[in-house]
Amino acid sequence: MLNKRTEDSRQQIGFHSIEDLMPEEHILRDIEKTIDFSFIYDLVEDRYCHDNGRPSIDPVVLFKIVFIQYLFGISSMRKTIREIEVNIAYRWFLGYGLTEVIPHFTTFGKNYVRRFADTDIFEKIFSHILQEGIDCGYVKPEVVFIDSTHIKANANRRKTMKKQIRVEARHYHNELMEEITRDREAHDKKPFKDKEDPKDGDPSVLTKEITGSTTDPDSGMFHKGEHERCFAYSAHTACDRNNFILGAIVSPGNIHDSVMFPHLYEKIAHEFPQMRDVVVDAGYKTPSICREIVEDGRIPIMPYKRPPGKKNMFRPRDFKYDRERDLYVCPAGQELKYGTTNREGYREYRSDKKRCKDCPHLEKCTLSRSNQKVVIRHVWADYLDRVEEIRLSPYGKATYAQRSQTIERVFADAKERHGMRYTTLKGKARMEMKVLLTFACMNLKKLASWKAQDPRFREYNPCFPSIFNYIAFCIV
Repeated sequence: MLNKRTEDSRQQIGFHSIEDLMPEEHILRDIEKTIDFSFIYDLVEDRYCHDNGRPSIDPVVLFKIVFIQYLFGISSMRKTIREIEVNIAYRWFLGYGLTEVIPHFTTFGKNYVRRFADTDIFEKIFSHILQEGIDCGYVKPEVVFIDSTHIKANANRRKTMKKQIRVEARHYHNELMEEITRDREAHDKKPFKDKEDPKDGDPSVLTKEITGSTTDPDSGMFHKGEHERCFAYSAHTACDRNNFILGAIVSPGNIHDSVMFPHLYEKIAHEFPQMRDVVVDAGYKTPSICREIVEDGRIPIMPYKRPPGKKNMFRPRDFKYDRERDLYVCPAGQELKYGTTNREGYREYRSDKKRCKDCPHLEKCTLSRSNQKVVIRHVWADYLDRVEEIRLSPYGKATYAQRSQTIERVFADAKERHGMRYTTLKGKARMEMKVLLTFACMNLKKLASWKAQDPRFREYNPCFPSIFNYIAFCIV
């Protein structure tokens, strides 16, 4: 039977509490039960005056508004306030009645500038939520997955400028130079002198020219694979096998992952000394990173990395290294003997030009005009060999296969569900805030979902025996 609704119900008057109107199965109910947000008062106490000025907006409410934005992937604070005004669940979460006025959308921005900028409050909020997961036993940091994802900056790629930036010394520079010096002395070579900048003679001040943005100078030009060139930031992130984010740092999009790896690795290693395995992709497969992980007594798990070079040419693996005699043997049987160790830490092994000239495999071996083949081997190549052994082991293969369901899924959820594909903010400091709060909300959401199914925290329900609660939690 056809039924038609009238508009009379719009004029109905009834007595309801906002608690009655809040859906029982809403995720915000689980979040409210999961964590006591009063810890925020202690974090911001020194940012407020206790006996002077106008009464402030409750700082917990202020941060809950931001949590709503990042939990549900709302693109801007203006839209977030509009959603809160008409969404009963959001009002319930903030503790606001149906007729109370929601704070203006500029409120958090003004508080950020006046109170929270240049503080570690966002990192403390992230750490507090993560600690809740650790206390519940959900975080498993023995195996850590590390990768980065780019976040498109709020900057026009056509508005560019050329600028000079300082080239920072690699964190392992001194150790590498000591190793190079020992290697050259072992081969009767003189050690290198310090390389100086021809401009001012100061080796610690080297610069290079890059393309920067006039709109957001902190961002960097990003280009990788099929992605179009754009200004972006990179979020370097670590997670465990249960997809809890353990930490993150932000850099301009033009900085390579391997450059930022030591900063994130040291941070995670300090906070989670029980970390045993470090799983990364091929972009991190460098001699210095392999050495750092192995020297720390941990297991680096990395994939196969295709060596550089043209197709239909001999690969480095076609040249066999003789460790006892310290030389390489080419596919034709010629010995490539040590020549020198360069400043980058690579030993150069060179063939005999006269023998190579008449070799039938010359076209597949080298394109050099001098007909000489040069094979390089890093002074820390033994660590790469160790990584290859782990890669080919059953344990290494099984552990690396989890990467697609851990760190890659974290990035997919962050971009598709939590608004981290691009940003409307400008500046690295604000991006660090966005990334930390987004990941804090993702951890909070997972923590609330797991605790809701965990029999240790779930209220007794006679219609749903605890044994079934336990089974459901184990399946999840």
